[in-house]
Amino acid sequence: MRRAVVLAVSVVLTAGASTAPAAAYAPDPVVAEPLRMAGAAVAARRAEGTGIVFGACPADSRLKSPVQCGTVRVPVDYADPGGATIDLLVSRLRAAGPASVRQGALVFNPGGPGSSGLWFPAVGRPGVGSVTRKVWATAARTYDLVGFDPRGVGHSAPISCEDPAGYQHSPSADPRLATGAVKARKRAEARRKAENCRARGGALLANMRTADLARDLDVIRAALGEPRLNYYGVSYGTYLGAVYATLFPSHVRRMVVDSVVNPDPRGIWYGANLAQDVAFERRWSDWRDWVAGHDAVYGLGATPTRVQANFDRAMRMLGKRPAGKVGAGELHSAAVQAAYYDQRWVPFAHQLSRYLRGDDKPLVAAAAPDPGQAKDEENGEAVYLAVECSDGVWPRDWSVWDRDNSRVARQRPFETWANAWLNLPCASWPVPGGPAVDVGARRGAQPPPVLIVASRRDAATPYEGAMELHRRLPGSRLITEEGRGSHGLISFWNECVTARVDRYLVSGAVGDRDVHCSGHPLPVPSGTGGAEDANTGRFY
Repeated sequence: MRRAVVLAVSVVLTAGASTAPAAAYAPDPVVAEPLRMAGAAVAARRAEGTGIVFGACPADSRLKSPVQCGTVRVPVDYADPGGATIDLLVSRLRAAGPASVRQGALVFNPGGPGSSGLWFPAVGRPGVGSVTRKVWATAARTYDLVGFDPRGVGHSAPISCEDPAGYQHSPSADPRLATGAVKARKRAEARRKAENCRARGGALLANMRTADLARDLDVIRAALGEPRLNYYGVSYGTYLGAVYATLFPSHVRRMVVDSVVNPDPRGIWYGANLAQDVAFERRWSDWRDWVAGHDAVYGLGATPTRVQANFDRAMRMLGKRPAGKVGAGELHSAAVQAAYYDQRWVPFAHQLSRYLRGDDKPLVAAAAPDPGQAKDEENGEAVYLAVECSDGVWPRDWSVWDRDNSRVARQRPFETWANAWLNLPCASWPVPGGPAVDVGARRGAQPPPVLIVASRRDAATPYEGAMELHRRLPGSRLITEEGRGSHGLISFWNECVTARVDRYLVSGAVGDRDVHCSGHPLPVPSGTGGAEDANTGRFY
């Protein structure tokens, strides 16, 4: 759910698309849904006839031959398939194996919402990291690897809520603080953000629900000439896949969902974020336990309590006197990344340790905002809000937010208020939200077996979401990595997980029962100056 930092930059609405501000009212999504599904069928037939003309990728995509790019045209509003359109940028690397083993295209979405997937085909190129290439070797041999910028992202009619030149407000304050004055300021900022998004978002803002992105996915499938979709989704990409499988069950061939958003419509997205806060506290404790076990390396404390005290001390120090552009907020963001991925445990422990010993250079180098990324980051946040705020029903009353987040934060303060501040514009969003798609609830055709992959202690997408999706998709199988919590199991090597994903992608076999895999190795400290990550081999 929380967006990742993305690559990619600008593109405008295709000729004929309106750039007028989104109205404060949009058609009821339930009333318009039959029209939009009919419009999706029209758009898919059109795309099937047109196909995709692949050629060189845009220079700013950093994608080189043999990766190629092309565009797919989709309606802004699927209820009006003959109206305004936008072009989605799609990337592709042809399958490396002989014709006898090729199985068409594998389309990938990395999550967000708001993240670009254009980079995905590069995982099959020579020269990528050895672990990444190893994880994707079978898929790269069997499938054309296909990525894309979803609507509103990067090269696909990007939306914006503010001038990127003023986006990176750093150094920033401790986001865990929730005094009366902070709450009042954050509420005002959230209202301004929602209004700015309305003013700058354009016609696309009212057409950014996950169901709209799922319809785009079906048009991409048709443009690729694929009768059925092979799909790999991570994080929010799992929800996109689940919605696709609900709207287009007969169009699914293979689907892997990795690190699963809870699809229960009652939690999309307000309740899901509160559950995320609980899981982040648990995952943060994993990092503190690990650091305490390596006090001889980092000197941050021999108990989790002492590690927390040293982190809090660093937060206070940076709150009073930032290190360049790094304040308490930037340190907290780095800590959140460590809670996302244990590949970040080593560098973050090293940076925090060096800072508290008087050397802020490693922390500043890693955590200071990069002005070169401001445009992409602002675009990513705009899309994140546009999708999540319009996907489901959000409380409009501040007292509900204050009550619920205060309750959670009393015991789980690590991420709660930071998450609330990020999502608070949804309380005054100009496009009416919800109701969310009831995943798996449609009568009639069912998708073929879906493979679900999840880590037991994942913070960003708590494990309960994988179990809920498993329940909602009959015939699905669940692979659980026990004892770990890294988000996105594609980012590291685990033989037990990868072998089963590969078997499924090649044969469609999910096995006759769910599988529990042992956890991948944790990072291994190797000296007082740093440590080696057991999964990447990288030394810090």
